[in-house]
Amino acid sequence: MKALILVDIQNDFIPGGALAVRDGDQVVPAANRLMPRFELVVATKDWHPANHLSFASQHPGKGIGDVIDLNGLPQVLWPDHCVEGTPGAEFVPGLDVIGITQVFEKGTDRTVDSYSGFFDNGRRQATGLEDFLRGRHVDEVFILGLATDYCVKFTALDAASLGFKTHLLLDGCRGVDLRPGDVDRAVEEMRAAGVLVE
Repeated sequence: MKALILVDIQNDFIPGGALAVRDGDQVVPAANRLMPRFELVVATKDWHPANHLSFASQHPGKGIGDVIDLNGLPQVLWPDHCVEGTPGAEFVPGLDVIGITQVFEKGTDRTVDSYSGFFDNGRRQATGLEDFLRGRHVDEVFILGLATDYCVKFTALDAASLGFKTHLLLDGCRGVDLRPGDVDRAVEEMRAAGVLVE
């Protein structure tokens, strides 16, 4: 069975949001167009506590884009974003949420970030997404959303490593490109890991 995974299509990641991805709102039409073609559609959400340690605001003297060691993992520091229960953490208006079967929240532990929809960045805790998909006999996943070079990339890499046939729907993704070329490098990394880029 095939499933569509919508990654972090949330208000804080579109223009005007706290961590805006350029043209991030353009993924919504692609998602809405594709959802009816799938029997199963799931979505991920960043769902951070207000004091999440990936936020630059939690580290005096550090700025957005700095990289620190966070419990043994390299961590890019971000503006406060997708705080649980805030408007910024909600799905983008216009996304056809009625087509979504299940939502998986990630980044809920303040001590570790979670780019992937499957695991936190240390792969210490699973979100339940893998078990949910396997319980519905999913063996092939199609991924789109925000952002190409972070949460989409790590979700796709984990899906491939877990043995799912994995497709990246590039026209339904937009990237941060914190450093110029990050998006292109992310796409090549996914392709090298066996992700089918379409």
